[in-house]
Amino acid sequence: MATDAAGMVEIQAALVRLRRGTGLPVAFGGLVESGRQQMRISELSGTLTPSLRALAVNSGNGLGGKAVALARPCAVLDYSASRQISHEYDAPVAAEGLRAILAVPVVVRRRVRGVLYGALRTAQPLGDRMLSAAMAAARDVEQALVVREEVHELLSAARPAPAPDPAASAVWEQVREAHAALRALAPRIPDPALRAELLDACGLLTAESATGEVELAPRELDVLACVAAGATNAVAAERLGLRPETVKGYLRSAMRKLGAHTRGEAVVAARRAGVLP
Repeated sequence: MATDAAGMVEIQAALVRLRRGTGLPVAFGGLVESGRQQMRISELSGTLTPSLRALAVNSGNGLGGKAVALARPCAVLDYSASRQISHEYDAPVAAEGLRAILAVPVVVRRRVRGVLYGALRTAQPLGDRMLSAAMAAARDVEQALVVREEVHELLSAARPAPAPDPAASAVWEQVREAHAALRALAPRIPDPALRAELLDACGLLTAESATGEVELAPRELDVLACVAAGATNAVAAERLGLRPETVKGYLRSAMRKLGAHTRGEAVVAARRAGVLP
């Protein structure tokens, strides 16, 4: 599936960040298979052998399976000697020569979607700094997966029935709310490629009807999207990480460009111009 492929790319990028942030020589990980309580290791960084590749880890088994079952980070000082975990996977771990290992789950909407591992080839404690860096890498994956899922849902919803029936109107309201939420999220995405992908997906909802006669700045459009979803200036400011006075300024500027005298007129004009769904 495309979503799984995208998730694997995010896992691989997170492993690089994990190694850079922790100094750990080895990192690996993978996604939980859809509909199964099993995680398959698909991405490796810094390994010397292929022993861990494609290893299927069942929920509750080994260190990663424990992280999946508990939905929280787990670590061991010496994998093969640890009494905190079961030992179904000792052979591939020993083949890679790993001793101290940490496992951090990737949790999206309260469901474990994957696991990131970091490891040493010596038995020594993995400190709080290493754990914090690993958790930060996992959060990056979580955020990326949430955004991709939101984009997928947004685009799936953007196909209402052509007849002006109540069901179609309800769908469009959901689309508009999702559009506003995603535009508010986009500036907080640190990855510029993912941020651009998100904004491009938002643009797909309006591109067909856009006239090109109105050019709004990104922040003006962000504010209008929040207003169109029913947000007050204070709520829009909170969502966008701006001050209320700044939101008012962007709104006034957008209204001027749209030739509108009220917030409602601005939203209607923006929809007619095709810059809002």
